[in-house]
Amino acid sequence: MTRYTPPNDALARFSVRVLVLNLFVIAWGAYVRATGSGAGCGSHWPLCNGVVVPREPRIETLIELTHRTTSGLALVAVFLLTIWVIRARPANDPARKPAIASAVFMIVEALLGAALVKFGWVTNDASWGRVAGLGLHLTTTFVLLAALSLTAWRLAGFPGNRWREEGADAALVLSLLLLTLAVGVSGAITSLGDTLFPSATVAEGMRRDFLPTAHFLERLRVVHPALAILAAIAVVRGAWLLTRRRPSLLTSRMAMVTTGAVVLQIILGATNLALNAPTALQLTHLLVADAVWISVVLLGAAALGEPHASTATTGAL
Repeated sequence: MTRYTPPNDALARFSVRVLVLNLFVIAWGAYVRATGSGAGCGSHWPLCNGVVVPREPRIETLIELTHRTTSGLALVAVFLLTIWVIRARPANDPARKPAIASAVFMIVEALLGAALVKFGWVTNDASWGRVAGLGLHLTTTFVLLAALSLTAWRLAGFPGNRWREEGADAALVLSLLLLTLAVGVSGAITSLGDTLFPSATVAEGMRRDFLPTAHFLERLRVVHPALAILAAIAVVRGAWLLTRRRPSLLTSRMAMVTTGAVVLQIILGATNLALNAPTALQLTHLLVADAVWISVVLLGAAALGEPHASTATTGAL
């Protein structure tokens, strides 16, 4: 049985706050995209329209500037967390590796954000370059969230885990992560299509998606709902399979959390589609997608931190 030490020190609490700050930055970044404010600071980076603080800014500039400011704060917070973990924890502490990974992927995330601006992949741009950049940006964001979540998880007292020699169970966890990532990327592309090619009604949007003259972003919108449903079934089944292969109270609880998050996400997705993707619901949908990803990451950490069922039974005998 996994031993758990409650997060009663300042470092553990700070790691949770850094994770929450990054979730806010991600949500605000989606708001920047949904409102078409990505070019609010022009093609300048890190300056905004060539200055540090623009005078008489437009609303789009304020929205983009807020995103850049909070992103900068998040970067500083991640670096402080990493330094604190390195200084406060011994070299073999399981929280050190994900903390260092957080700093690395935070830098990558900032550079990708800058690239989107410098290449003009913002506002009304509907190129394949923007789609590729968006997919890479989302993937990096998910990896960053995974690293921050594992840092907070291990600082909270949960043990580390290894991928080596875990065989089929590690492969199962990896498949669940890749499925969740694929749904997240397809969802980001679908949201971009909804923003650039809005429709008055759901029926109109579905009709336009299949027209010969439809833009590729409109054609891709049908992929996300189908993939999301298939992935939801696979993730829930995989989560409960892990509870049988790596039995523990912690694994069962994380399987329940994952199942609940997946079900909520499917409900939100259906509502989002029915209401023709209003901005507030898009942001909620995104945050729950992040919650699903984090729950799958921590489910894997919980499961791989336990012995295989056959090993546990043999040990008990």
